[in-house]
Amino acid sequence: MSIGLLAITAIILHILGIISAIKAIMESRTPQGAVAWTLGLITFPYLALPAYWIFGRSKFQGFVNLLRANHAENSDTTQEYFKKLKDRKLIVLPDRQEALPIEKLAKLPFTSGNEVDLLINGRQTFDSIFDGISRAAHYILIQFYIIKADKLGNELKQRLMEKAALGIRVYFLYDEIGSMGLPNAYLDELRAAGVDVYKFNTTKGRTNRFQLNFRNHRKIVVVDGNEAWVGGHNVGDEYLGESAGLAYWRDTHIRVAGPVAQSIQVSFFEDWYWASNEQIELDWDPRSTGRVRQVAALALPSGPEDTHETCTLFFIKCIQNAKNRLWIASPYFVPDEQFITALHLATIRGIDVRIIIPKKTDNPLVTYTHWAYVEQLLQIGVKVFWYEKGFLHQKVVLVDDDYATVGTANFDNRSFRLNFEITIGIADSDFNSEVAAMLEEDFDNSRPATHADIQGQSFLFRLLVRVAQLTAPIQ
Repeated sequence: MSIGLLAITAIILHILGIISAIKAIMESRTPQGAVAWTLGLITFPYLALPAYWIFGRSKFQGFVNLLRANHAENSDTTQEYFKKLKDRKLIVLPDRQEALPIEKLAKLPFTSGNEVDLLINGRQTFDSIFDGISRAAHYILIQFYIIKADKLGNELKQRLMEKAALGIRVYFLYDEIGSMGLPNAYLDELRAAGVDVYKFNTTKGRTNRFQLNFRNHRKIVVVDGNEAWVGGHNVGDEYLGESAGLAYWRDTHIRVAGPVAQSIQVSFFEDWYWASNEQIELDWDPRSTGRVRQVAALALPSGPEDTHETCTLFFIKCIQNAKNRLWIASPYFVPDEQFITALHLATIRGIDVRIIIPKKTDNPLVTYTHWAYVEQLLQIGVKVFWYEKGFLHQKVVLVDDDYATVGTANFDNRSFRLNFEITIGIADSDFNSEVAAMLEEDFDNSRPATHADIQGQSFLFRLLVRVAQLTAPIQ
């Protein structure tokens, strides 16, 4: 290539870098993100340009427009569900003042007449899911971020094919980035058995063609619209603690039955429509489980298509609601300043704020970044615990004595702003007691973090920690 051509190419790249920097300034969700992209695009566009085109987007184009284009049909489906909830007096507000903002964020109500099972670790979770699949009489909805063609993945495949052979409708949705290693042969077997299979397809649409930044991180199973499973587990042997590396995998799922299962179904319904352009026929007839113990529950889907930062606002509200205790378990704890501020205010109010994170994660960058936030948290009075028994992957929040959440969202920028997530809020003192006992056992398998942990590290280690923290907005 001649010097003249190189010069022209460099000029074009710098012009494109400036144009993209303007776009980043106008569209980035945070000032920190805008500054980082602008500096990179202007000073070194040769690498920053392709990175921005692939990872720089903060809004998921097309998803909302597709749903709005078919608004009448969508509205008929969901509005009939809401009408039946009201007619059957299945909508409940545990506390009007506290619940109303959360319901507005979720666009789904707290419902009564539910039951909930806390599922600790992979064996309990998948035994429960497989039992549910065996009970399916009409349809099964399956959605996971990661699905592997290993022992557990093949067992799931076999069970789904057996149900499809009996005439049960099976809808199988996966994230193509999270499940990048899933062989085509696995998917072909499912299709040949009559299972409807789609990838979520975040690159669908002209404006999304090159981006890889958005992921559908939801883990959802729904059977017949009556019961559903949500939590931290994906489909892979490591989630059972049966693979090399991080052998002991600590995770949490829940099974719910009752009207909230159909609220979870709303999320799948919309994701499936995006992926397939098909509106599937599902059961929208909410029914109480009839159990003596009536649990109030809410499903909160969130994602980059939201007008507001739903996931961020939801967890900020959880922190604000706390009056006595706030316990958080998250594998990737990389919050921004507004969360640090909210936690600081909670400690000033005298709240027992505890955060449990893994001492070692499956992402070295996150492992280093944790140390920077541990130092900040200790300074503001938060009690931080290093989970040392294995890899803690659960996403659980406990608020006081009567409210808890279990879901798919981590405490990081990706879950708050870039991923499609779902969180289930449970307002029930008995369930809260189960979650508290579970977390207390996790604390027993942890070590409290101290200032000496950080101060005792080498200069090089502390430098790596600070450098890793700079990447927090894009982790």
